[in-house]
Amino acid sequence: MSTPSRIGPNSIIQTVAALEAKYGKSKTENILRKIGQGYIVGNLPKEMVEESKFHSLVIALQKEIGDGPTAAILKESGERTAKYLLKVRIPGIFQKFLKLLPRRPAFKLFLFAISKNAWTFAGSGEFSYTMNRPPEITVKVTYPTLPVVGNFYLGTFTALLQELVNAKTKIKADIRKENGHIRCHYQCEI
Repeated sequence: MSTPSRIGPNSIIQTVAALEAKYGKSKTENILRKIGQGYIVGNLPKEMVEESKFHSLVIALQKEIGDGPTAAILKESGERTAKYLLKVRIPGIFQKFLKLLPRRPAFKLFLFAISKNAWTFAGSGEFSYTMNRPPEITVKVTYPTLPVVGNFYLGTFTALLQELVNAKTKIKADIRKENGHIRCHYQCEI
């Protein structure tokens, strides 16, 4: 029997923070309890979590508040995760170096670095990127979940690329269910 794949705790921590920003602490706690995620209340993870915990939160939220609101919460959660990564995980010297490079080389170097730690957000899924024109990022989520989860990655990549590669970066997302998994494809106008 294989060990369940784990992902970073910010997937849950920042989703709860985004919920609290929209609904307030009390209503967020009520929502979490109502959707069977009450174990999170006052007990945010401090270490890597089984990817199933994040995806069950996504599925439960979508059932409770719908696609649009869940997409918005997950996009903000991704943006918050990017802020955390910039503050705590991505070395300042690397950030400064990327900002000195032209956009395409900065994009390529940054995505190459991300690919070395992609398991921390892709879990059992896959991560890839191309240097096409425009450059593309793909996250294949193999854990059974909903397409709305792609908004988490959209928020994260947009915020990181805007900070590190080009403040005017725009991403066109194509997120769909495909062959039993979720394919999150992002065309990046850098």
